[in-house]
Parts: sequence; C-alpha cells; structure tokens
Amino acid sequence: MDELLREYLPILIFLGLAIALATMFLVAGLVMGTQKPDSEKNAAYECGFDPFDDARMKFDVRFYLVAILFIIFDLEMAFLFPWAVALKDIGLLGFWSMVVFLGILTVGFVYEWRKGALEWE
Repeated sequence: MDELLREYLPILIFLGLAIALATMFLVAGLVMGTQKPDSEKNAAYECGFDPFDDARMKFDVRFYLVAILFIIFDLEMAFLFPWAVALKDIGLLGFWSMVVFLGILTVGFVYEWRKGALEWE
C-alpha cells in the first residue's frame, strides 16, 4: 500500500502546486488590480442590449442563429483535425465521407446566407 501511495505522490505535489499558483494569481489580481468601473466598462459589449435589465426581455432571434452557426463550424473543425491526421489510414471511404459531411454543412451555410440570417440592419 505504501508503494501505491508513493506512485501518486508526484501527482499530489503537482495538484498542490497548481492549486497554490491559481490561488496566488487570483489573490494578486484582486489586490493589485484597480476596481474602478465606469459607464464605458458597464456598457453593453457584444450582446447588443443592456445586461442589467430584465432577463425575460425580448431580443432578436439572429443572436441564436449566429450562435448555432458558430457551434456548427466549431464542431466542423473538431472533426477535421483528427480526420486530417488519420487520412492516410482511413482510405477513400473516409475521404469521401468527410467530403459529403462538408458538402452538407456548406449547403446549410449557403441556405442561411441566402435567407439573410447573417445580415444585420
């Protein structure tokens, strides 16, 4: 049992150092950072509406569309990297499967573009 615990000692040391460093950085940021919010810092940044309002207010559905498109193309990249690494091993079936996948995503993107989902007034 002692030998098993000795094998985990480096992991525990590393975990302790990571927690200590993270705590130290957070405390240093709170102590040394200036906390002077003004109207510019509290203004709406990317969301387009005041963040200190009622949470049940109505806002444009295009925020959802842009978020969904971002997720789709982010997942596309998540699939493309392992596919590119294993391309030599998966052969033509894997290649054409990815071409079909990218084609479907491209058709969806063109559809969204033509419908005007990416246009802002």
